[in-house]
Amino acid sequence: MAELSVRVIATSASAPKFAPPPRAGLPQNQLMSLWRLITGCFLAVALVSTTLGADESPKSGDAVAKINGQVLTRLQLYDQGAATLLQQRYDFYHAERDTLGRIIDDELLAAEARRRGLTTEQLVDQEINKKVQDPREAELRVFYEGAQTDQSYESVRPQLLARVRQTRAKKVREVFLSTLRQQAKIQILLAPPFSEVTLNDSQARGPKNASVALVEFADFECPFCRQMQPTIEKLLKDYNGRVALYFKDFPLSIHPHAEKASEAARCAGQQGAFWPYHDMLFREDAAPEISNLKQYARMLRLDATKFDTCLDSGAQAPAIQNDLTQGQHLGIAGTPGFFVNGHFLSGVVSYELLREVVEQQLNPPVPQAK
Repeated sequence: MAELSVRVIATSASAPKFAPPPRAGLPQNQLMSLWRLITGCFLAVALVSTTLGADESPKSGDAVAKINGQVLTRLQLYDQGAATLLQQRYDFYHAERDTLGRIIDDELLAAEARRRGLTTEQLVDQEINKKVQDPREAELRVFYEGAQTDQSYESVRPQLLARVRQTRAKKVREVFLSTLRQQAKIQILLAPPFSEVTLNDSQARGPKNASVALVEFADFECPFCRQMQPTIEKLLKDYNGRVALYFKDFPLSIHPHAEKASEAARCAGQQGAFWPYHDMLFREDAAPEISNLKQYARMLRLDATKFDTCLDSGAQAPAIQNDLTQGQHLGIAGTPGFFVNGHFLSGVVSYELLREVVEQQLNPPVPQAK
């Protein structure tokens, strides 16, 4: 197993969330102090150095099996079984990351409560529960009309009110926690699953010597790929010179024009216009039929004859198939798929998550002295 860690630096140690067992021979106040010390240390150790199985540093070469004395490593397992294992590893990472987020939030609430001399329950009541406003009766009526129920308004009113309160409390809680997160020093070290990704002749946006390589497997007809473009552009702007984007073609069979669109972008690339053409294909009004693909080349003032010959010949199809094969071997099943220095993220991911993984690569943890 590889070691995964999260470092949470807040104002103080965590308060125990359960009562200590009775123990003879110590006064109650000393017993409670000792118990807080023990549980605080335990939680700190659990957060700072937790041995789990999500990532992965398969380079460690740890053994997973032996066949007649021959060792099979985790690297071999993830490499040869990538097509079936990558998504499962990613799902497990997501479960870990969600749980970690809840633990961090609990730690921040507990630390803030101690700073104010309150219990966590008192803090939550003060900063969250008492700030939740009940809906007006007219608003509840609107919720009732959208509830699709045969029961009368009076009979379901308590449930509607409870649901609205719960929703509003969740929003107030998130605003308060967001403030606490900004005030604390939090470094997430839990990384997504890792796979080796070769760049080959991939088109690059950004310096090729950048510290972080963001590899995107995408389909030009994929609406989710289009949705991610502003997020990627913001990341490249915020980390100017430190992150480079590499594009890999992964046209899905459910999109009839995707492969030809990939060919068209590569044909534009032969004239030094891959990225302008890429951006045009991901516009909201893009329609990647053959006639439009040729028109886009003319809009970019490319050599029309050269572009049309390239597109009609299918000369770029083998290169696209190479990308597709590589993606399938890695375990990609849909688009978009990202690898941040080899660490996998799938689908529409938030800017915050992308930035978190990039920061992990730019600011790796300092190894602890043994």
